[in-house]
Parts: sequence; C-alpha cells; structure tokens
Amino acid sequence: MFFLIILLPLLGFFSGSMFGRFIGVGACIITTLCTFSSFLLSFSLLYHIIQTGNVYVFNLTKWISVDSLEVNWCFYFDSLTSIMLVIVTFISSLVHLYSTEYMENDPHLPRFMSYLSLFTFFMLILVTSDIFFSYLLDEKVLAYVLIY
Repeated sequence: MFFLIILLPLLGFFSGSMFGRFIGVGACIITTLCTFSSFLLSFSLLYHIIQTGNVYVFNLTKWISVDSLEVNWCFYFDSLTSIMLVIVTFISSLVHLYSTEYMENDPHLPRFMSYLSLFTFFMLILVTSDIFFSYLLDEKVLAYVLIY
C-alpha cells in the first residue's frame, strides 16, 4: 500500500504519455483515477497510522557510502507524512478534475495531464523523502518538470 500511493501517479504519467494520443480524453480519466486512488489509499494510511501510532521507514538502497558517512535512500511514513500525503493527493485530484473540464478543447490535453501526474509523483516523493539530500534532489527535478 505504501509504494502504491507513490507509484499510482507515475502509472498515470506513463499511461497518459504512451497512450494519450490513441485514447484522447481517456487519458484524463486514467490520470484522474490514478491520483484519486492514491488519495483514497493515503486516507486509509492516515487512518491506520493514527490508530496504531507506528512509524514506517523503508530503506531502499545505500546511496552514498564514504568512510563513516552513509546516506541511505529511504521513504518515511509517519503521522505528519500521511497528513501531507492526504493533502497533496486531494489537491492534485481536484486539479486533475478542474483541468479536465477547463482544457477540454485543447489538443494537447493528454500530454498536460500526464505531466500533471508526473508533478504529483515527484511531490509525493518530496513528501516521503527521509533525508535532506534527497529532498533537495527532488526539488530540482520538480523545478525541471515545471519548466518543461
């Protein structure tokens, strides 16, 4: 469930960018459903963490290892993170819905929606990052996505 919250907007990005030309407005439906599903999972995670009070740390890999310095690539899920996940995914779901109606006559709507899902994915990475260095790296990627 933890990684599904993060990976659903990425799935929406890939489906919108690969198949958006063929399915047209269906890309809006797919990206919006992926983001809304991520919101529902975030809400259930918040409920679970509030009830149990657990903190979940997922160590993916060792990122930097120099002498006594070890920097691990981790995802961190606690009460504050889960609240921020709910807020980010809810606002992003609303933006997806609004953009679908506002840009309905735009020929590049599937591409825009896939970029919006990519932005949501990187925001979720930003919220769940465990260390400050990955936060800074993700912030630079977000700036690139916004410029592009």
